[in-house]
Amino acid sequence: MRYFIKLAYNGSPYHGWQYQPNAASVQETLNNAASVILNTPINAMGAGRTDTGVHAREMFAHFDYNKEIDIPKLIYKLNSLLPKDIAIYDIITVADEAHCRFDATKRTYQYHINTVKDVFLQDQSWYLNQSLDIDLMNEASKILLNHTDFQCFSKVNTDVNTFDCTIFEAKWQKLGDHLVFTISANRFLRNMVRAIVGTLVNVGMNKINLDDFENIIISKSRDKAGTSVPAHGLYLTKIVYPYLDENAFLKINTNL
Repeated sequence: MRYFIKLAYNGSPYHGWQYQPNAASVQETLNNAASVILNTPINAMGAGRTDTGVHAREMFAHFDYNKEIDIPKLIYKLNSLLPKDIAIYDIITVADEAHCRFDATKRTYQYHINTVKDVFLQDQSWYLNQSLDIDLMNEASKILLNHTDFQCFSKVNTDVNTFDCTIFEAKWQKLGDHLVFTISANRFLRNMVRAIVGTLVNVGMNKINLDDFENIIISKSRDKAGTSVPAHGLYLTKIVYPYLDENAFLKINTNL
C-alpha cells in the first residue's frame, strides 16, 4: 500500500530534503522516525529537493507499507518522535502508482525579505537594508510568464533533460517592512527561485532595466543573471496534485 505524507519543516538545521552522507537531511530524519515506529525500513520519496537551509510550509512524501495504518496514531507518534523543526500534518492512502514527485502539476515557492533588522526573522527572512522599486520588480516578474527556457537561472552542471518550465504566477507584495515574492510553476530547476529573486532585486535597485532582464533570460547564461539570494528566505508553500483536492487531507493540529 502507498501512503502520502503531508509535512512541514524549518530547513535551518538541515542540508536540504534529500539524504546526504555525513550531513543531516529531512528525508533521513523522517525515514529513521517512521522506521522505528513501523518496525520496518521506510524509505520516503519526496516531492522534490530543497537546498540546504530552505524551508517547507507544505511538502509531500510517499512511502510503501504492506499493512493498513492507524493514521491518527501514526501522526501522533511521528510528531512525538521527530524533532521540533519537522511537523507531520496528515497521511492518506493513495493508489499504488501515485507518485508525489512525478504527479505534481504545480509547485509554489515564496521568498521573504525584511528591509528592517528583525532579530526574530534572522533565520527565516533575508535582511536587505535597501530601497527597492517594487512596481518595477513586478513589471519584470511579468516578463517571466512570456518565457519557458530558464537556463540562465539554473545551477550550472545540473543533470536535467530540459530547462523548460511553465510559470503560472510571479509577483511581489509589500507588507510594511516585509517583501514577499510568490512564484508558481509546473517545475523548478535547481537554484532557480533564488537566482530569479537575485536578478529581480537588481531590477529593484535599478542596476538593470526591464530590457536587460529579458535579455538575460534569452541569453541562457547563468553568468549574466544575478547572484543567488540566501537560502533561509525561501519557502516551498504549495504542491498540487490532479487527484487530490483541498479536502483530501485533514487539518491536523500541528501542536500534536
